[in-house]
Amino acid sequence: MPEFERESVDYDVVIVGAGPAGLSAAIKLKQLDPGLQVVVLEKGAEVGSHIISGAVLDPSGLNKLFPNWREKDVPIRTGVSNDKFYLLGPAGGIRVPNFMMPPLMSNEGNYIVSMSQVCRWLSLEAEALGVEIFPGMACSELIFGKDNQVKGVIAGEFGKNEDGKPGRMYEPGMEIIGKYICLGEGVRGSLSKQVISKYNLSLESDVPKYGIGMKEVWEIKPENHNEGEVLHTMGWPLGNSVGGGSFLYHADKSQLYIGFVVHLNYANPFLFPYKEFQKFKHHPMIKKILMGGKRIEYGARAISEGGLQSIPKMYFPGGVLLGCSAGLVNVPRIKGNHNAMLSGISAAESIYTALQSGRANDELNDYEHKIKSGIVFKDLMPVRNVKPLWSRFGLFLGIALGALDMWIANILGVNLFGTLKHKLADHETLKNVSNCNAINYPKPDGKISFERLENISFSGTSHGDGQPSHLTLGDPSIPIDHNLPLYDEPAQRYCPAGVYEIISEGDESIPRFQVNYQNCVHCKTCDIKDPSQNITWKTPQGGEGPNYSHM
Repeated sequence: MPEFERESVDYDVVIVGAGPAGLSAAIKLKQLDPGLQVVVLEKGAEVGSHIISGAVLDPSGLNKLFPNWREKDVPIRTGVSNDKFYLLGPAGGIRVPNFMMPPLMSNEGNYIVSMSQVCRWLSLEAEALGVEIFPGMACSELIFGKDNQVKGVIAGEFGKNEDGKPGRMYEPGMEIIGKYICLGEGVRGSLSKQVISKYNLSLESDVPKYGIGMKEVWEIKPENHNEGEVLHTMGWPLGNSVGGGSFLYHADKSQLYIGFVVHLNYANPFLFPYKEFQKFKHHPMIKKILMGGKRIEYGARAISEGGLQSIPKMYFPGGVLLGCSAGLVNVPRIKGNHNAMLSGISAAESIYTALQSGRANDELNDYEHKIKSGIVFKDLMPVRNVKPLWSRFGLFLGIALGALDMWIANILGVNLFGTLKHKLADHETLKNVSNCNAINYPKPDGKISFERLENISFSGTSHGDGQPSHLTLGDPSIPIDHNLPLYDEPAQRYCPAGVYEIISEGDESIPRFQVNYQNCVHCKTCDIKDPSQNITWKTPQGGEGPNYSHM
């Protein structure tokens, strides 16, 4: 390969990812010192195009960043007016009285939002303060200094051929150098994954845990819409042994955000998370809301579910992990945006102090101290056993014990069960197909349930042809030789975008594994759930992937 010289640009702080964490860090840095040179690099074609969340927003992070945010033209208008929890069976459901729920589960004072739109607004606020934001600039590599510290990233590399070699229109990208690097890539980011491994940041933490969240945005009939209502369900169609549940958030303008989460520690390789979602929509209570409406957007994303136990060391030589890159999601509340924003604010404060002292590219251990001694861990501490209890004892007993544990924590300030371990990583939980029953799913009706490939067209996903696949196989033989006989190759089901297929065409006696990377919505589920840990997700060329507007 010929040598290409890269232009190098220096900043005080380099932030990877224009999500709530990265943008909050950038804004806070400029609030503290308007003279700082701060850049935010975003792989999406525009800010917000890769942002997907439920979302009911706890405004605690926003309150700290902009105490006067309600006086601004902010896309946060729909306060939660009604909070409902249901345990579903196939034909009906039992409402769980609100008084039985621990107070921390209440959504009073929270807002139904599109985080895509919130992040677009935050980017405007950041730019008004002088932050430089570059969308369509995927960060493909880390740059290390002579002392093994992270000192920058390579961003904006374009034009490689399928074989990974530079093509005719190759652009080598730029070296973006900073005194500190903030990684706010979201769940299972490729650079964050590399940093965690290189510096062994998870040495003292539990295994990470994840879920796959799928979401559709609907416009429903006005008579079915109840602006401000929040509905969560558990149970059918997943049953007792598979963790997960749903959300329905009635936003403004007759829009409904409907989503379904499946915990990725499920055991049956025949489980099909996407089809569980589509089946769920045919429950009588849900179907009644959707009938006569139209779906306008679809997307999917992995969710950090390990909680406090699984948070790695949050700083490394030269930088920090922000938000979901560190796993700061409150699982039972289904909320992480507020903690992401708070982590960005805390990182900015630590970086500002370090820069004022003349420091650079060292370890910001006081950032982690701020997180652990502040309101983020106060939010995560009482709920830390809900996920492991559910995983061990199933829906009914696990949720009952989790509620008891949260109530004791709320009243006495201590958890009844201490701090429970997660045991297995998600890729270790699948059983052999010989020990599992196949699952028959109903065919989508094309009205309220849809085939994956049809739904993908509502995500705006696009990847250019002729480039290297951003989904790589460590050993190309494993899907057919190992995963297929043992697990019926679960990639063909756990992917919510139909990226992976087993093809047996014509006279082919030997099936082959096909990767349709063009379909990828960047959820990272394959990187997490593959039982052989043979699939690696890397960022593709900048600007490619989904193009969300309402998520």
